[in-house]
Amino acid sequence: MNTHPIVHIELAADDPKASAKFYADVFGWKTEEMPEMNYITFDAEGGPGGGFNPTENDDTNPGDILIYIQTDDIETSLVEIEAAGGKTLLPKSEIPGIGWYALFADLTGNRVGLYKSMRAG
Repeated sequence: MNTHPIVHIELAADDPKASAKFYADVFGWKTEEMPEMNYITFDAEGGPGGGFNPTENDDTNPGDILIYIQTDDIETSLVEIEAAGGKTLLPKSEIPGIGWYALFADLTGNRVGLYKSMRAG
């Protein structure tokens, strides 16, 4: 049975490089730039990692925090979400070489992500 943990958190960032430096300096988070994706990831020891999502993206606003929940089957999860009153915002999409994700809105309208890794285990 899949436990559906929170596996990734995205923080909105006007300047992802400055945000990465801020969190590295203040909290000691390890960061890694992914220029091909215009994205910087972070590893927060003891918790889920995440990334800094540029606010220049049309769907990211200052103050947005987006969590990703792990699932074994994104399509089935989206069906269950819609049956419970949620709404699919973005169907299953590939993150090349990494995994798949989708976005949904819960009953309040919060944007939440689903994630399935390509890596075994």
